[in-house]
Amino acid sequence: MTQIFRIHPETPQKRLVKQAVDCIRSGGVVVYPTDAAYAIGCALENKRGLERIIRIRELDDKHEFTILCRDLSELATYAKVENWAFRLLKAHTPGPYTFILRATNEVPRRLMHPKKKTLGLRVPENAVVLALLEELGEPLMSTTLKFPGDEYPLIDPEEIYERVGSRVDLVLDGGWGEMETSTVVDLEGEAPVILRLGKGDSAPFQ
Repeated sequence: MTQIFRIHPETPQKRLVKQAVDCIRSGGVVVYPTDAAYAIGCALENKRGLERIIRIRELDDKHEFTILCRDLSELATYAKVENWAFRLLKAHTPGPYTFILRATNEVPRRLMHPKKKTLGLRVPENAVVLALLEELGEPLMSTTLKFPGDEYPLIDPEEIYERVGSRVDLVLDGGWGEMETSTVVDLEGEAPVILRLGKGDSAPFQ
């Protein structure tokens, strides 16, 4: 049965964070708040968890998944970044941005775009998910929790809990979420390209 933890949005309880990480490490799929909309994710190596998320979101094989990192120290392991792109990343993380980058061989192929071999990378500015990443000690596979047919992501954790039902293992209720998704910026070329306007200032990428 799906659990729901009501966690403090600014000073998340260490006990709840540890229990959430135990769930992730044991193969769980978890819903959590970010600095944009709520997201759903699992451990990077959790192939079965990823399959569950694909079914919940009804995603096709062209979907580009995002790796959530606690900071840029993990960047070189998962992405290839030019100097100009790194300067942009450093200036705008943490924040409500997802950056599309060329993936390294460390990234499981199932998380990459099948043709471009890219992935999304995000460093969120949210105390709950940062505490989760710190305790986990590695990135999370993540995607926005937006259900098929819905115009906007869900913002009410209670409604999320009702609609997700038994399809996830844990919902971290950090209060009402944001209706906006992250702004997506492609950094794999010679200059930034905005692929999706969302939360956050887009001017530095134009």
